[in-house]
Amino acid sequence: MLVTNPESPIGVFDSGVGGLSVLREIRRELPSEHLLYVADSGYAPYGDKSDEIIEKRAVAITHFLVGQSPKAIVVACNTATGVAVETLRRQFSLPVVAMEPAVKPAARQTKSAVVGVLATSQTLSGSKFSRLLAAYGADVRILLQPCPGLVEQVEKGDLSSQETRSLVEQYVVPLLDKGADTLVLGCTHYPFLSPVIRAIAGPSVAIIDPSAAVARELRRRLQMGGLLSQDTQPGTERFWTSGPLATAEALIGQLWGRSLDVQALPSPFCLEQGLAR
Repeated sequence: MLVTNPESPIGVFDSGVGGLSVLREIRRELPSEHLLYVADSGYAPYGDKSDEIIEKRAVAITHFLVGQSPKAIVVACNTATGVAVETLRRQFSLPVVAMEPAVKPAARQTKSAVVGVLATSQTLSGSKFSRLLAAYGADVRILLQPCPGLVEQVEKGDLSSQETRSLVEQYVVPLLDKGADTLVLGCTHYPFLSPVIRAIAGPSVAIIDPSAAVARELRRRLQMGGLLSQDTQPGTERFWTSGPLATAEALIGQLWGRSLDVQALPSPFCLEQGLAR
């Protein structure tokens, strides 16, 4: 049933904690909205999973969020967007806002005509991403860089160790050597590594994170539907995880910037799809 109450919450989910970078921008853009967030860390990373598993997880989590009567869903995960967003939009009647790697603004912004895209292998190999390249890659060279291991570092809360820095160097330096002056963060986990990426890339390289654009699109969709909250009080946040609870509370608190109460995602939404963690 389509929710038409402007004071209903907004549901947001990701393969893990990376979508908190999107949630942060939604909070900045929409300070009065109530936000629900599911970190599917029990199944992270999505980037090395099959399309079937990713789609099943996206549908299961959306079913859970719909049970909380939201007015919109945000898929704060590039991999889940590429695999499952069309299925979600067919199955659920409420607005579904999703990620898109910022290839279009990067292609417009680059001065060297070379753009590097950092993302998971699943995102880069998806048909949705192929359509982006076809639409906006004609006049620029777009270098695709899979980044195995970076999601796992963020999921561990390891944002600045030498191991993390070495991984980032391994992925970023070859793009710079090929002339990239613009880097696209094609995974919502990667903004948490922006300080390391910036330190390696240097001040002359533009780093594009699409999270703020997603928050603006969410505002636009809610406004069109007459669903923006009219409350003048700050909105609330609620968090769930499919991973270990103590680990999630510590990590989500670290990334969000304060201590939080995180709840376990109810087991039917973890196990009913027949998936082992």
